[in-house]
Amino acid sequence: MIESICPTPSEIRAYRAANPKLRERDIAAELGVSEAALVAAECGLTTVRIDSDANRFLERVAELGEVLALTRNESAVHEKIGVYENIKAGKAAALVLGTEIDLRIFPSAWAHGFAVTKTDSNGDVRRSLQFFDKWGNAVHKVHLRPASNGAAYDRLVEDFRLGDQSQHFVADASAPTSDDHFDVAVDAGELRDRWSKLTDTHQFHGMLRNLNIGRSQALHAVGEDLARRLDPTGVEAMMRGSAEIELPIMCFVGNRGVIQIHSGQVARIGVMGPWLNVMDPTFHLHLRTDHIAELWAVRKPTADGHVTSLEALDAKGEMVIQFFGKRKEGLAERPEWRSLVERLPRLNTIVAA
Repeated sequence: MIESICPTPSEIRAYRAANPKLRERDIAAELGVSEAALVAAECGLTTVRIDSDANRFLERVAELGEVLALTRNESAVHEKIGVYENIKAGKAAALVLGTEIDLRIFPSAWAHGFAVTKTDSNGDVRRSLQFFDKWGNAVHKVHLRPASNGAAYDRLVEDFRLGDQSQHFVADASAPTSDDHFDVAVDAGELRDRWSKLTDTHQFHGMLRNLNIGRSQALHAVGEDLARRLDPTGVEAMMRGSAEIELPIMCFVGNRGVIQIHSGQVARIGVMGPWLNVMDPTFHLHLRTDHIAELWAVRKPTADGHVTSLEALDAKGEMVIQFFGKRKEGLAERPEWRSLVERLPRLNTIVAA
């Protein structure tokens, strides 16, 4: 880390130039700044500040054609190649329900926007739209591809361009809040009662909010028949198992501003250090498995019978990644998915080779 407590934009640019092989998030961590501060330091050079209104973005993004949509949190990066289609704007929540790009968007979390142009080591120009929350954490990025409409991108950037093109980024002074309230006692009886009355998985978050408890607290308290703790290696085992039998799954990665979903099979799975990677034609996933502090097999009742999710949490109790078996509304869960999750090793259980 450099000695300056709050590096100036010129110091940020100099550090980036001196460390061209470092990833942006690693550079930001080394400098002790947010990723948005790193991007803002290039304003007037390779970056343009743009309007961050999520619904306004959704009105225009389809013009870009095929793109790569990227949503990440501290531990997982979820990338989908496709077009933005079947878009439903909304003040509290918006939807993108495309064949490939499937998003749940929470516009209130979108606070800063940038259009970024980079030239890589091969001389190729790469352009993107990048959006951040008020603390400078990335909520969503759109990267142009060879098939994208570059002229539409230029028009969008010009229309969204802000008058303020400052290179300084000032993060919100408040601290991000967590959903978990570790000082609150959990009434297991009431939790089980409310849990048993769920008729849709989308009601789960509302149940937690009404009880004023976090997901990790609920999973620990509800009982093994509804939440069974697994060995964290179960994520890789599940993905390899689903690939082996060509079982379509749903993979959710999210943050405060966006949840991005893949629905379909996975095939090309590999490990590099702590990263578990999927590199399929239209879906890329990069998961820091060493960040998984808890892995749970969770059963939730629905009108179509119970469904099973695989939920990975970090040390703060925050969701890293979540999986379901792919199913259509009104149909029961695939038995192959239930069987696959049921066979995953429980925590502290050694499975013979």
